[in-house]
Amino acid sequence: MKLAPQGGSGMDEASSDAGEGESGNTKDRKKEKAAMIKNILFDMGGVLMQFDPPAFVARLGLGPEDSQMLLREVFHSAEWVMMDRGSADEEQALSGMCARLPERLHSAARQLVYHWDEPDRAQIPGMEALAAELAGRGYGLYLLTNAAARHKSYWPHYAVSRYFGDRIMRSADWQLLKPEAAFYEKAFELFSLDRRECLFIDDSPTNAEGAIRLGLDTVVFHGDAALLRLRLREKGVTISVGTQ
Repeated sequence: MKLAPQGGSGMDEASSDAGEGESGNTKDRKKEKAAMIKNILFDMGGVLMQFDPPAFVARLGLGPEDSQMLLREVFHSAEWVMMDRGSADEEQALSGMCARLPERLHSAARQLVYHWDEPDRAQIPGMEALAAELAGRGYGLYLLTNAAARHKSYWPHYAVSRYFGDRIMRSADWQLLKPEAAFYEKAFELFSLDRRECLFIDDSPTNAEGAIRLGLDTVVFHGDAALLRLRLREKGVTISVGTQ
């Protein structure tokens, strides 16, 4: 399942961009690091596409009190996490959520659980172009996401998905969640990845820290694709900068 990196012209570019004032040893280390990174592992929500629960609730047009209640009891609930883990399906999760909600909000809760991703969410600006460039340069792209089973139905709607194929580590499929060590270890096993050849991007510092503890190099994403390009370049990844 591992995507074989394409030939190494990009790696030479990364080393040639080093500043003139760098020592030979520094340049050698950068070149070695650039040659080592072959795979980029992406989180999904907050990195490749928007995940904005308040906006999902606001689409229902309810008052502030009811909206806040739904936000708390649906998206900020243990049941939502259980769906991501794959330990509860939608109906099981709804049962727990509705037990805490007034009856007037039960249909709204059902709408959110089954249709929160409709219409399609916006992709993060600049991230599709970044993924396309990385894939074109021969890097293997992998998706490591905390997502419920319904991810299979909405993920293909997004243009960026074309660059990942079936290289997807979906939490619900394995009943594992980031930042658990077992999640990352399963991804390494599933795709026959050498963690020394990988770089992980996530918007959650907690998830990034979990990966770092396992020896996986990481970049925390802050919503800025241009800044991410700079961070990737600093890590030795061949990527153009000043491009959205």
